[in-house]
Amino acid sequence: QVQLVESGGGLVQPGGSLRLSCAASGSIANIYAMGWYRQAPGKQRELVARITSGGYTSYADSVKGGFTISRDNAKNTVDLQMNSLIPEDTAVYYCHTTVGSAVAGFNYYWGQGTQVTVSS
Repeated sequence: QVQLVESGGGLVQPGGSLRLSCAASGSIANIYAMGWYRQAPGKQRELVARITSGGYTSYADSVKGGFTISRDNAKNTVDLQMNSLIPEDTAVYYCHTTVGSAVAGFNYYWGQGTQVTVSS
């Protein structure tokens, strides 16, 4: 089992910044990728950003240029720096991790979520 603990959500004005952090613990010997998803009210959960153990990153088109994902493999943490926030970024943000390999198979874990509200 893997436990994910998020921090850093809150209320911010449009144009402001927030930094989300997620720490993984437990059976984390083979973390393949870590990332962030978000779910706004009435909408499906969507990928925001993802980073593999090798450092390959991917972003949702809507956040490219404004959000940056980073990872510390030694500490098993992943951060999401969010700049130039807009009201449409309001959502519950979930940390996610993929553990395993193509040979052994993958398991997926979620954090409990942290609320991000962008409003004046």
